[in-house]
Amino acid sequence: MRTALVQITSSDDPEQNLLMLREMISTAAKGGVDVICTPEVSNCLSTSRVHQQAVLQEEESDFTLAGLREAAQECGVWLCIGSLALKTKDADGRFANRSFILDPKGNVVARYDKIHMFDVDVSAEETYRESDGYRPGERAVTVDTELGCFGLSICYDVRFAHLYRALAQAGAQVLMVPAAFSHVTGAAHWHTLLRARAIETGCFVLAAAQTGIHPATSGVQRKTYGHSLVVAPWGEVLADAGQEPGITYVDIDLREVESARRRVPSLRHDRDFEGP
Repeated sequence: MRTALVQITSSDDPEQNLLMLREMISTAAKGGVDVICTPEVSNCLSTSRVHQQAVLQEEESDFTLAGLREAAQECGVWLCIGSLALKTKDADGRFANRSFILDPKGNVVARYDKIHMFDVDVSAEETYRESDGYRPGERAVTVDTELGCFGLSICYDVRFAHLYRALAQAGAQVLMVPAAFSHVTGAAHWHTLLRARAIETGCFVLAAAQTGIHPATSGVQRKTYGHSLVVAPWGEVLADAGQEPGITYVDIDLREVESARRRVPSLRHDRDFEGP
């Protein structure tokens, strides 16, 4: 499977971001890839709830999703949209942080809403309350494709190992971990967490990331870590995109999944236990 990870610096302008994404997807497709992955909140990275209310749309009318479906069809590739920020019909007005898997005909074959909300105090200057603006998902998702079985997740999910164990035990061979990771926590934890999830599950990990300082017309500008990664089932980092926007290509062989799991079959060794 030839993969391409698109690393971008999204602004808070969905129209501008879509133009950038379509150009990069077209370029990646010319590299003969089977699947292209984009980062979390590919359509709009913003800290302003007021701005998000003004520019975001519900899934049914979202022009970013429509444009990316066209791109997948035009390029004839599988497309993992890391996530889109979308309005919902929830009474409290919170958004969804939703991943999509598109087939080469542009059909939506899977959706996943981010389960774990990034409610943290990284420092006195850097705090996040994702649950104030986004409502958490409630269902883990795998999708069988002609390429293999994908397990879906988003960013902060990576700290919850039990989710990935459940995905792998349900058949996932490739774990998608799109992100807009904090620069501070990324430098400390990103590589270690992704390698751990690969080793624990015997899966490939494809983690397309946002990077850099994100332009904002309102609200506080965010800075993200970058370093889109591809990690093999034995824990080797096959590619690290660094901190510049761009496209990273990696060929992966899913036979390595079975090999890693045969060597250390821990997915079959669960035991019930009491306490603590």
